[in-house]
Amino acid sequence: MFEIGICTAVTTPPPAGDFIEENVQRYLRPEQPDFTPVPTALPVRAANCFLPGTLKCVGTTVDQARLIAYATTAFHRAQQAGIELIVFGSGAARQIPDGFSRAKAEAQFVTYLKEIAPLADRHGVTLVIEPLNAAECNFILSVPEADTVAQACGHPRIAILADFYHMLQQDQAPDDIRRHSSRLRHIHVAEKAKRTAPGLAGDDFRPYLRALNQIGYRGRLALECIWQDYANDVRTGVAELRRQLTAADA
Repeated sequence: MFEIGICTAVTTPPPAGDFIEENVQRYLRPEQPDFTPVPTALPVRAANCFLPGTLKCVGTTVDQARLIAYATTAFHRAQQAGIELIVFGSGAARQIPDGFSRAKAEAQFVTYLKEIAPLADRHGVTLVIEPLNAAECNFILSVPEADTVAQACGHPRIAILADFYHMLQQDQAPDDIRRHSSRLRHIHVAEKAKRTAPGLAGDDFRPYLRALNQIGYRGRLALECIWQDYANDVRTGVAELRRQLTAADA
């Protein structure tokens, strides 16, 4: 059975689920001087929101030294906290500026990932590239695009994520999961219309979950949702996702 996590703060522990997915900027605070892991009822296994929007990794204002220092501290503190995986979404940080070369932006992004991959490896952290949707970013909007970048890095600590919410927003098929499975290490789940938890709007994730079963996926899934009634939504979302996982496996 897959582990199901909740994207939330350690200060608001979920009433259901197997782990917490925290926020790098809020929890690890890579540019602040001190960090002490907070004891939690559920383990913190992942963290998202890798870079702040002001710390650009593509474009004309890239500060490579600051980017490297940020990653160095983030990975070190992730290891201290028991975090095994960091999600590289960070749409504002990787947004390609108007008029800037897409090819050059991709080269900058790959260069950064190549430089920080050994740092991640040193601390036992895997960095997964998250495809976003066109309303949130203009760079890496599909699982195939993320996989192309990860492949260019050529390091096992640079992998990819599939987010069902973003895939639904972009009308992307489960076949993308099947075709790009070798570097898939993490999954995000939320319903399409309002990014609600599974079971609130009735979205059917079984085609995507069936694809995970078919590729032999063994990673984790995390609910990354906009919570309306937090405790109730978490319980409903975890139960519904488990139900659909069972149905997809039938």
